[in-house]
Amino acid sequence: MARGGLIIFDYLLDESEDMHSLLLTDNSTLLVGGLQNHILEIDLNTVQETQKYAVETPGVTIMRQTNRFFFCGHTSGKISLRDLRSFKVEHEFDAFSGSLSDFDVHGNLLAACGFSSRLTGLACDRFLKVYDLRMMRAITPLQVHVDPAFLRFIPTYTSRLAIISQSGQCQFCEPTGLANPADIFHVNPVGPLLMTFDVSASKQALAFGDSEGCVHLWTDSPEPSFNPYSRETEFALPCLVDSLPPLDWSQDLLPLSLIPVPLTTDTLLSDWPAANSAPAPRRAPPVDAEILRTMKKVGFIGYAPNPRTRLRNQIPYRLKESDSEFDSFSQVTESPIGREEELHLHMVSKKYRKVTIKYSKLGLEDFDFKHYNKTLFAGLEPHIPNAYCNCMIQVLYFLEPVRCLIQNHLCQKEFCLACELGFLFHMLDLSRGDPCQGSNFLRAFRTIPEASALGLILADSDEASGKGNLARLIQRWNRFILTQLHQDMQELEVPQAYRGAGGSSFCSSGDSVIGQLFSCEMENCSLCRCGSETVRASSTLLFTLSYPEGSNSDKTGKNCDFAQVLKRSICLEQNTQAWCDNCEKYQPTIQTRNIRHLPDILVINCEVNSLKEADFWRMQAEVAFKMAIKKHGGEISKNKEFALADWKELGSPEGVLMCSSIEELKNVWLPFSIRMKMTKNKGLDVCNWTDGDEIQWGPARAEEEHGVFVYDLMATVVHILDSRTGGSLVAHIKVGETYHQRKEGVTHQQWYLFNDFLIEPIDKHEAVQFDMNWKVPAILYYVKRNLNSKYNLNIKNPIEASVLLAEASLARKQRKTHTTFIPLMLNEMPQVGDLVGLDAEFVTLNEEEAELRSDGTKSTIKPSQMSVARITCVRGQGPNEGIPFIDDYISTQEQVVDYLTQYSGIKPGDLDAKISSKHLTTLKSTYLKLRFLIDIGVKFVGHGLQKDFRVINLMVPKDQVLDTVYLFHMPRKRMISLRFLAWYFLDLKIQGETHDSIEDARTALQLYRKYLELSKNGTEPESFHKVLKGLYEKGRKMDWKVPEPEGQTSPKNAAVFSSVLAL
Repeated sequence: MARGGLIIFDYLLDESEDMHSLLLTDNSTLLVGGLQNHILEIDLNTVQETQKYAVETPGVTIMRQTNRFFFCGHTSGKISLRDLRSFKVEHEFDAFSGSLSDFDVHGNLLAACGFSSRLTGLACDRFLKVYDLRMMRAITPLQVHVDPAFLRFIPTYTSRLAIISQSGQCQFCEPTGLANPADIFHVNPVGPLLMTFDVSASKQALAFGDSEGCVHLWTDSPEPSFNPYSRETEFALPCLVDSLPPLDWSQDLLPLSLIPVPLTTDTLLSDWPAANSAPAPRRAPPVDAEILRTMKKVGFIGYAPNPRTRLRNQIPYRLKESDSEFDSFSQVTESPIGREEELHLHMVSKKYRKVTIKYSKLGLEDFDFKHYNKTLFAGLEPHIPNAYCNCMIQVLYFLEPVRCLIQNHLCQKEFCLACELGFLFHMLDLSRGDPCQGSNFLRAFRTIPEASALGLILADSDEASGKGNLARLIQRWNRFILTQLHQDMQELEVPQAYRGAGGSSFCSSGDSVIGQLFSCEMENCSLCRCGSETVRASSTLLFTLSYPEGSNSDKTGKNCDFAQVLKRSICLEQNTQAWCDNCEKYQPTIQTRNIRHLPDILVINCEVNSLKEADFWRMQAEVAFKMAIKKHGGEISKNKEFALADWKELGSPEGVLMCSSIEELKNVWLPFSIRMKMTKNKGLDVCNWTDGDEIQWGPARAEEEHGVFVYDLMATVVHILDSRTGGSLVAHIKVGETYHQRKEGVTHQQWYLFNDFLIEPIDKHEAVQFDMNWKVPAILYYVKRNLNSKYNLNIKNPIEASVLLAEASLARKQRKTHTTFIPLMLNEMPQVGDLVGLDAEFVTLNEEEAELRSDGTKSTIKPSQMSVARITCVRGQGPNEGIPFIDDYISTQEQVVDYLTQYSGIKPGDLDAKISSKHLTTLKSTYLKLRFLIDIGVKFVGHGLQKDFRVINLMVPKDQVLDTVYLFHMPRKRMISLRFLAWYFLDLKIQGETHDSIEDARTALQLYRKYLELSKNGTEPESFHKVLKGLYEKGRKMDWKVPEPEGQTSPKNAAVFSSVLAL
């Protein structure tokens, strides 16, 4: 039979009595045996009998084959071993006195089960006969605990045997060991007996056949492989029944060709005469405006990049021409495949969609970040693992007290989030619109055990596919980062002896500056029904919104101010079971929470994690919209949507509200300001605050004297729902005057959208508009008015010159004789404008992910993740010019995929503190040295410094970088390697077998001196241009390859090393 179940041929055996066994010796030969005294060989290609082998012992019931013998099992209980070519008997085992039940062969072992003769007849023998095929003799029999009827070897890790009884018992044991009763399993057959048993070729599946015709399949995995080279199973074709499926006439896309029509010569009813019908083709949809804007014409053909707003080869059409002018989301595409996606693309505004970096051959150099960010504020790159927190980093940065206090922090802890966040804030300060990346901060974040325990560290696959719930994730991250910053700064400010044992609880709001800003002192009261009351004090850094119960059941739209929900969430009251000391058991208690002290920054997690909370926000926004229209004198239509006349009336001069203002009121429930007051009886009053209230109640500063505080909305973090990309997180941030003054030289406040490296100014109403279909609030930040005046906002650089002095190595085997650098002396401390030669070497943590396009070009999906492994700085002037003062190997705890030894000179073991002989330091230690050099104003000389600083995660002002890549470069020409430049200008042969950062840094310094010499300190650009022309002509002739050296010399062997040894 074929794989599909069709019969290929039938073969009738004339002299055969009862056939019992088949053996496929190869792809085209079949052996057939039974109760007769011969075995037939049949060719499957010609379907003819080719050989007939005589059998001395009749009754062949089982046949097996190995690369040495044919094994034939007989009804008499014997097993004969026959030659593969002549089929003659070579050996014979008299296994059982009664009859043979089953046997199997594996390697040098043969195991058999059968029946022995007793006085009452045949009895199942519980001893398995085991034979060693090397010595052709029996070894110790194996006693089992079931009645063996079938057995098979299952050689996976060991040569296990599976012994099966007809009643369904299954036992696994070793053929040369002892059987254990604990290894018995039971198969539940449908019929009373098991009739057959076999093991798949891959040894991953067992198949049992019972007497009722059912097959039971056991596997060791949900998706087993049955054969080493499996193909998909071809099942038999189902029976065709003379019945047709029912047709649904309401389906527009149902093909009418499913209806069978008889062949007829008569005119059909659907054949309309030409006079009664006319062709009416569908009107072509308009071309996307984005395509027309970006189109470039070559002759009469226009070319434009695909905006990817529609599915490939599918064009939606409007089936209804009477679509509402104002409801652009009611269009449904014709294609049933693309309905949801197309609808979603229309809903999510382009600036809110997930932004990705398009990589080219040059990496990021030719990517236009200015297209996404026309401001001078810095975005953050999203391709780093766990960069979902970029929006929250921006929120913390634009809190002026947080920014200043974090940048003033510095401690000795290797992985301190407060330190790394301060370094990142410093980069954001220096940037003039160029994006930064938080790679060092996220590296420290990944090493913290609490972050992993809270599930905050996402795998690359989950982050790319959007499997994680980003809204819940960023709210947990918000709580984690505030707690961690509080603890990091608390450890620095409060001595260990004065701190309490509980690290997670806060003693008072004055423990750290983070505690002063965010901490809120609470009083938790637990009242038992017996009357006993327990009061304890606690502190929290943020609040979680608690929504009214049954809020979704009232569809009439009950008004509920945000201030009421916030008060209910802060002063929480709930009934729960708790331990009562008076009753000495768990009792129902009423737990209430009162506030003692209001924080300077109010942080709120929205917890919109289900449809119920989303419907609550949607309903409250609709109620607030209707109330706002009524307040301004407009009339509301009874229908869900406004009629066109109503909109025109509201936008007319007679109406109070203009159309643009109406759009601003839609989907708004969140107030821009709230007013909070502590009452005398430890209560809290919360109400929404508007600009008009200030005229009625007086300025907020005067109110603070009476315990009344006004909080202004400073940031909202929202979750963008986009099934196409898995969603993303963005932030609306109100950027204050000091930031504009520092970056742009103007004094004003403005709301901005921060979407990774996309930054765009927005209207303030957009920050509080939440269309719950695609824009869901996650985190809110309210800041106490006039907050900056309470704190010292001066930043004092905490990095001192002592970081450049000598330090101990982390490596245990490092010796002074292996030292490759001499630290700076006190009289050698760098000054403003001093030259420093710099070079860095890297290792790979994650390989690059790329795809090959249909035209043969390679597209980079995700670049390789690099980590700095060695940093070298050499002196650029003075008597010790060219001698390194920093040569640090950076210890890493992350898995290194490729050491890139050919290009970096880093070998396995160089970064391991246990076996390394190098001067090994932490990344933070070397980072502080470079930061000090940048802050002091030195000028770095090197080759390809842009990539070095990017991987080290440093932002260096452009006037402090002297890069030989660009000094010896002509516009629109290729970049030239350091090796070729050193050979051409300095007659040096460097980078022979591997790269060495000392050699490269010193060579870059010499090249810079050569540049000054050739260009006369930059005063003769024309003569230097001729030098560059000669360089490029020579390079093209040499194919940019340095000739093989006869006797290689390099700066490594130069006389300068003698001075190093002398020093």
